[in-house]
Amino acid sequence: MIEFKDVSKTFNAKEGQVHAVEDVNLNIPDGKIYGIVGYSGAGKSTLIRMLNGLEFPTTGSVTINGTEISGLSGKALRNQRLKIGMIFQHFNLLWSRTVIENIEFPLEIAKVPKKQRVEKAQHLAELVGLAGRENAYPSELSGGQKQRVGIARALANDPEILLSDEATSALDPQTTDEVLDLLLSINKQLNLTVVVITHEMHVIRKICDQVAVLDAGKIVEQGPVLDVFKRPQQTITKRFVNQETGSSNLDDTTVVVSELLTKYSNGVIVKLTFHGDQAKLPIVSEMLRQFPDVDLSIIEGSIHQTQEGALGSLYIQLIAEQQDNINGALEYLKTMRVEVEVIKRG
Repeated sequence: MIEFKDVSKTFNAKEGQVHAVEDVNLNIPDGKIYGIVGYSGAGKSTLIRMLNGLEFPTTGSVTINGTEISGLSGKALRNQRLKIGMIFQHFNLLWSRTVIENIEFPLEIAKVPKKQRVEKAQHLAELVGLAGRENAYPSELSGGQKQRVGIARALANDPEILLSDEATSALDPQTTDEVLDLLLSINKQLNLTVVVITHEMHVIRKICDQVAVLDAGKIVEQGPVLDVFKRPQQTITKRFVNQETGSSNLDDTTVVVSELLTKYSNGVIVKLTFHGDQAKLPIVSEMLRQFPDVDLSIIEGSIHQTQEGALGSLYIQLIAEQQDNINGALEYLKTMRVEVEVIKRG
């Protein structure tokens, strides 16, 4: 268990004190993938540096499995850092070393005998999908392969925690998904706690179990990923979710909505949110069978997978001569546990 308790970090700058992190409280369970998302300058890097003891809190405490990191120094701190693997945005590989030698490097520092180093590095190269590329140099690798080397190296000392600091930000979308699938596989195979720092909600949706949203050094929202995607509370969280799901929050479809309501003055614009098995059921079709006097126009829709199941959203317009028919259709959707939000009535 990782616990941030009342953690704040203040830096002294020429212009005065800078509050990089303020009153952060987080509990990260063992064996889970926990995401911390925020834009540049939100305090993400400071937070992760306090986790591996590269920075210490100004106030509060950071504890890993009962050990307070800020209370360690010297050898005790170095030993604690061996339990934490780190993956970096720009790989940080040694360019004069081969793949296998890069993976071996942390084991050299730990003074592991040569034979054991080679065997361990070979196993990790295979684990991350680099079998056959062991003798290649970083300059001969693609971005995704370089990051796989970085992941293997981070696993060399059998860490209890893996920290991923914007590990996919320098990669193209397809390679990003491949690396995320690898992290998910490693999490499941090794039961390894993974803390993901990112500004990309796609990363959160694809692999994380829980998420905390960081804004100006403060945690403004946190919870299971599916819950946050279904019901984002804060404006910044809604922005992140909308960017990932493609939802417009109707700002981007104002013209379409206005045209529909002008044409059908008795229409209602509705956002439907489905989750889990609901996203696979013909709920809307059944609603139209139940209420044949209601016509439907689809404005836009999307469906995405999270670790807890599918999440779908659909913007529609319902049209009927009698308002009671529309109300009945909306009530039917609610009885099917679909989240219904009336955006605009004609």
